[in-house]
Amino acid sequence: MRFPLACLAATVLLSAPLVAQVDSSLKAVLAQPIDRIQTTDFRAEGHLIRVDAKGARTSYPVTLKAHWFSGVLRILCLIGGPADSRVHLLLEMRPDGHNSIQVAHPGDKAPAALPFEKWNDGPLGPGFSYEDFFESQYYWPTQSLQPGKKFGARLCDLLKSKPGPSDRTHYAEMQTWLDHSIGYPVYVEKTIKATGTVKEFTYFGLRKNSGVWSASQVESKIRGQAGSTLLVIDRGSPKANLSPRDFAPEQLTRF
Repeated sequence: MRFPLACLAATVLLSAPLVAQVDSSLKAVLAQPIDRIQTTDFRAEGHLIRVDAKGARTSYPVTLKAHWFSGVLRILCLIGGPADSRVHLLLEMRPDGHNSIQVAHPGDKAPAALPFEKWNDGPLGPGFSYEDFFESQYYWPTQSLQPGKKFGARLCDLLKSKPGPSDRTHYAEMQTWLDHSIGYPVYVEKTIKATGTVKEFTYFGLRKNSGVWSASQVESKIRGQAGSTLLVIDRGSPKANLSPRDFAPEQLTRF
């Protein structure tokens, strides 16, 4: 049976405002985390902690510096610990998905590019990988929104994000629960392309300092596996006035 042209036109006219409303809501939800990224200027000190299946803990000190320069977020990550575990990283995240990671170990004269196939590993294993320091999902081309979801006591906007062909990532999809009132993540599920494994990230101790929201702790778990990895922030400054020299190559090779 043919669909009458008049009915088709009416359907288009009725659905157009709804589509516009959905697009407007999605843009409003994305605006908050994107603005947070594009005004980033912090330094922080804390620990990366691996908790194994039996509850035993391995802890490495970590120092983070991050600043948004025009078109790129630079993150300097200095991870301490035993001599053979110390590593310095410079991560660069771009809205077009052309991200990069440079790495240096004690004794290196210059940093080297970390191969993409190693981005899904980390100093304490894959639970909290090098790539997990990025928040690229907000720039991915495919976005959908399910408002009004609860995570614990918080009302959240559920954002589903999928990367495009040019995005350098090991993830096929991310689902981000953003607190509806502040636009900050409280929980994220990341699905790995190669295996379909889901990594779960829970954000604790949300706080506002100098007008900037942050979390004091992020816990990462691999669904179906015992143990977890924690990123714990002990102290820091949300407005550190960082400059390009804070991310110069010599910063990576200075141990």
